[in-house]
Amino acid sequence: MSLRNEIQRYLDIANCIICQPRLLNQLPNVRRGFNYSKNWTSPTSGDAAPLLPGPDTITGPSNPLRAFFESRETGRGIWKWDHYFDAYHRHFRKFVGSKVNVLEIGVYSGGSLDMWRHYFGSGCHVYGVDIEKACKCYEDKSTSIFIGDQGDREFWRAFKEKVPAIDILIDDGGHRTELQIVTLEEMLPHLRPGGVYLCEDIHGEHNGFSGYMQGIVANLNEFRGSGLEVSATGFQSWIRSVHFYPYMTFIEKADRPVQKLVARKHGTEWQPFL
Repeated sequence: MSLRNEIQRYLDIANCIICQPRLLNQLPNVRRGFNYSKNWTSPTSGDAAPLLPGPDTITGPSNPLRAFFESRETGRGIWKWDHYFDAYHRHFRKFVGSKVNVLEIGVYSGGSLDMWRHYFGSGCHVYGVDIEKACKCYEDKSTSIFIGDQGDREFWRAFKEKVPAIDILIDDGGHRTELQIVTLEEMLPHLRPGGVYLCEDIHGEHNGFSGYMQGIVANLNEFRGSGLEVSATGFQSWIRSVHFYPYMTFIEKADRPVQKLVARKHGTEWQPFL
């Protein structure tokens, strides 16, 4: 890191302390959570809960994405962490068989383009983004390839003028913090209602994008008011959920904007008789 970048980093830290001093109050909790997960000890086999059947277990339905991957012995390469496939299927399967626009950043050998088209069906159009010009060779009637730098905001502004709203975005591109953040800030608003945003390969416990997402989650939990009905912030109205997995983060948009967050009460008996 250059001296200039190092100075800028310290200036950014100082600015955070000045503008949002309450962030410092969270540092003990952040450290506590970090140490708890770092020192996690799994229960012994006798104490563990029994495995229940479900879509993510070996007794549940097969995962068509993993099946496609396992069958790919020749042809265009696909390179994925094995645990990604269950998370893909969990968040993407609602789009299967529908007209869906998928944007994948990081085309590489082109194999995952085939995988997405096979998984979603004939109504899928894949938009690929890569910095390597040779990736244009993967373009066909159901695949559009754009050459550009995902860290360039002007590139994304031009892209959004040419491409309709996206249903699914998969960031498997440069894997550097600034590239991932710029892409999210430019493209999350371009995601259709009900869309899913995924950033992959978030490696390391002190990863910068992971830190950025902690700020995102803090605002998702913002609480305006003191009653049982509060107005949703602009962010809360459109962001339904954030999901963390090893090396990957999903953001799901709401199908329609939420105006209020309401805590409802049903029943007649309340302990201790309040």
